Amino acid sequence: MSSDFEGYEQDFAVLTAEITSKIARVPRLPPDEKKQMVANVEKQLEEAKELLEQMDLEVREIPPQSRGMYNNRMRSYKQEMGKLETDFKRSRIAYSDEVRNELLGDDGNSSENQRAHLLDNTERLERSSRRLEAGYQIAVETEQIGQEMLENLSHDREKIQRARERLRETDSNLGKSSRILTGMLRR
Repeated sequence: MSSDFEGYEQDFAVLTAEITSKIARVPRLPPDEKKQMVANVEKQLEEAKELLEQMDLEVREIPPQSRGMYNNRMRSYKQEMGKLETDFKRSRIAYSDEVRNELLGDDGNSSENQRAHLLDNTERLERSSRRLEAGYQIAVETEQIGQEMLENLSHDREKIQRARERLRETDSNLGKSSRILTGMLRR
């Protein structure tokens, strides 16, 4: 099972290296080759996602005691995949800016800076949104745990009250039997 995972890891490493080199070459290519390269990189990114899915399935089949190491690897691969997608988006934006600039005859320096600034802000917003969602999820889970604890405490309270009632009944029965025995002894 881990041999399949390691095979997927090797394929993923080779594929991400190819994608990285192609992304770096996109801005320097002539327009015709850029279109082909962008399409090729998109296809390879899809292949890399599929490899990640296969690796994730393999990790799920690994026994729980040795799964932690593989989960850590998967996290780093997913982060690497996210970085590749971000780099690709940036190179595509640079590519689309070049095409727009060719059509409009604009040098595009200021719009490129604005676009980079917008991308950074968008990434910050996405990170903040993910943090907010995670915080909301934690709050919901905490609320559910609190409700379960309150229900358990309510059940425990009922049990304690019933036990107290039984204890009172037993005490009164003991008192009656004590009086009866005392009466019998006097006779």
